[in-house]
Amino acid sequence: MKTKPHSNQLRIGYFIKSIVNLSLIGLGLGVILGTLLTFISPEENTSKSNKLSPFSRKSIARKRNQKKSTITFGEYKQSQEIIPLSKKWKELADEYKDLEVSAYILFEDGRYAQFNAEKSLPSASTIKIAILFLSLEMLDDGKLRWDEEIELTKESIAKGAGWMRYQSLGKKFPIHEITTEMIRVSDNTAANLLIERVGGLDILNKRFKELGLMQTEINSLLPDLSGTNKTSAKDLSKIMKLVDVSGLLSTKSRDIFREVMSTSISNNLLPEGILKGLGVYKGNSDYKLLIEGFRVYNKAGDIGIAYGDAALIEMPNSSRAVTALLVKGPFNDQRSTNLIRDMAAQIISYINSESR
Repeated sequence: MKTKPHSNQLRIGYFIKSIVNLSLIGLGLGVILGTLLTFISPEENTSKSNKLSPFSRKSIARKRNQKKSTITFGEYKQSQEIIPLSKKWKELADEYKDLEVSAYILFEDGRYAQFNAEKSLPSASTIKIAILFLSLEMLDDGKLRWDEEIELTKESIAKGAGWMRYQSLGKKFPIHEITTEMIRVSDNTAANLLIERVGGLDILNKRFKELGLMQTEINSLLPDLSGTNKTSAKDLSKIMKLVDVSGLLSTKSRDIFREVMSTSISNNLLPEGILKGLGVYKGNSDYKLLIEGFRVYNKAGDIGIAYGDAALIEMPNSSRAVTALLVKGPFNDQRSTNLIRDMAAQIISYINSESR
């Protein structure tokens, strides 16, 4: 019996429709399966990047580094002298012929000012900055631990600033507390404990010379009221610079250095001088400086016959400078401290003149 033409057409149409439906279902399943595989095996997506040649990888790394390097720090390479500031410092110092002065500032872009920058003067407690730096070097080298405890000995007990000398002999203090108190309240006993731990005076002096601190030497334990321990404004500034750009300290130790320096309560020299330059009344220096956009990591020193202060200064525009001011004169002569504040105020006068 012959098949009717209409019936054949229906079968052919049904067959074609089935094929189309199956194709659509297959396509849909393929999309779903592909999506699932993306989640299940994400490493498949990175297989191509893993097959890149070493040159390709280097190119990618270089591009990433270029992106990171758009935010860079200056290198503190001394280049152009700020003649007006150097002259102003000289004028101020010349008003006190009987005072010995060493002054230096270096901005991270290379600008600098100086007056007798390499003159060797008593360091007083500013030498503790160098002791802190060398302690952190040893921490990075694994030669001491931050939580290591040091026993209080009779030889380490010192007069003057600090509270550790009143503790019982044999009591132990962790190095993180010793270093902090050495800077925070300028504890002389803490400084002597660290001097002994890092190897003694000779080891310290050897390292100072290796670092290029040619005017810095420590000849006596603290408090060294006779002023035998020496340094210069340029050497102190160099120590602060080494923290930032030398690579001698790890990032962790560099952060520790700043944290410890930020605890210093001796703010009556450089910080108050900066406030004076800003036209702000003294008192609560750290807070007032922050309000003005400045952060000053400083350590001051005072042995009566000599005063000094050294600092890393961060300014409102995020630029930085390292500076130190030292003055030697008659015992407890207020002209010495006033001169340091006046010279610090001139730094701000210069900065303000540049921003106009």
